[in-house]
Amino acid sequence: MSDHSERDLLRELFPDTARELFGSGAGVTVPTLGLYPVAGERMALVSGGHLAELEPLEQKGHKAAHCDLCHVTRSRSEAGIFRVRASERTTLYLTLCLNTEHCQRRAGKQGLERLAERVLSTAAVSREE
Repeated sequence: MSDHSERDLLRELFPDTARELFGSGAGVTVPTLGLYPVAGERMALVSGGHLAELEPLEQKGHKAAHCDLCHVTRSRSEAGIFRVRASERTTLYLTLCLNTEHCQRRAGKQGLERLAERVLSTAAVSREE
């Protein structure tokens, strides 16, 4: 996976999002850490050259949910539950604010780094097994 850059991965997996983030020209710099909306309601967690796709689950229930990124409790209309398949046998479930821009600001760089480490290190461990 080290053969591919973040841009290559986004361009291959999510071409419309890559154009939106990087533009069509070369030399545009973009943060390499963050949550980005992609096709449908899916999200992409990008950290350096690593990418994890977050798949939204159908909303059930009406109780409040605690965001795993910014650690704020939100109503079910403001938070969603996402599934991350790290491998065939490993699946993580994350609760995230649906307004990711504000959520990422509240969490800051350290919060994003902790979430990326949790998600992407689980994926790396699962691939080694």
